Amino acid sequence: MTKITHILFDCDNTLVLSEELAFEACADLANIILASQGITDKYTGPQLMGEFIGQNFRGMMNGLQKKYNFQLGDQTFNKYVTQEEDMVIAKLEAKAQPCVNCMPVLQEVHDSGKYGMAVVSSSAHRRVLASVTKVDQLKYFPADVIFSAATSLPKPTSKPDPAVYIHAMKAVGKQPSECVAVEDSKSGTGAAVNAGILTIGYVGPYEKEGREKQDEMAKLLTEVGAKVIMYDWKEFWECLEKIEQMPASRL
Repeated sequence: MTKITHILFDCDNTLVLSEELAFEACADLANIILASQGITDKYTGPQLMGEFIGQNFRGMMNGLQKKYNFQLGDQTFNKYVTQEEDMVIAKLEAKAQPCVNCMPVLQEVHDSGKYGMAVVSSSAHRRVLASVTKVDQLKYFPADVIFSAATSLPKPTSKPDPAVYIHAMKAVGKQPSECVAVEDSKSGTGAAVNAGILTIGYVGPYEKEGREKQDEMAKLLTEVGAKVIMYDWKEFWECLEKIEQMPASRL
């Protein structure tokens, strides 16, 4: 049996319905950056989501620079990173909502006293803090258990690099065998799996695109390494039980 003592949650579209809002802001800024390089292609929020879901702005910009063969200097790059954070946070503070049915589950996990809880995100710490504050999740995730691949590490990264998960586990004093991750994207699932963590793949955010899209994402996350798929937060305890019943040899 697997003894789980800590649950590590992705934030964007796992705890908070934030991806669409964030990518709206990202698209506005990405188009400005591309135009500054003489590139006429323009992106919408959904187009960026399709190409870069689960990555932070640094990861997205690195991808665009490679795709269009241009290079921003460090000072300019960091200026845009800060500008993007400000734009996204403004949208989140105005419109963010919790993922469907997650709030009762978070309360149950908290009240059980059996599991530690932390957020492990690609997004900047202040953006995640803004998200969880807006949707009243700060009571479950105070600032010191929010870990960001963009701002918590000596060198910023983005999922699927497992560095942020490794950092988070070190900070909370846990081994991979003691943790479960909850992730909604290929890159996020890859990061958790690459860190040695058994992972629940959450496909709830894709519900509005239809069951076919959810099944497609379930297949993708399973291929990346998710051990259990969760279609709705109401299934969380069942999914966690499946993880806990797995033999240690499956880690």
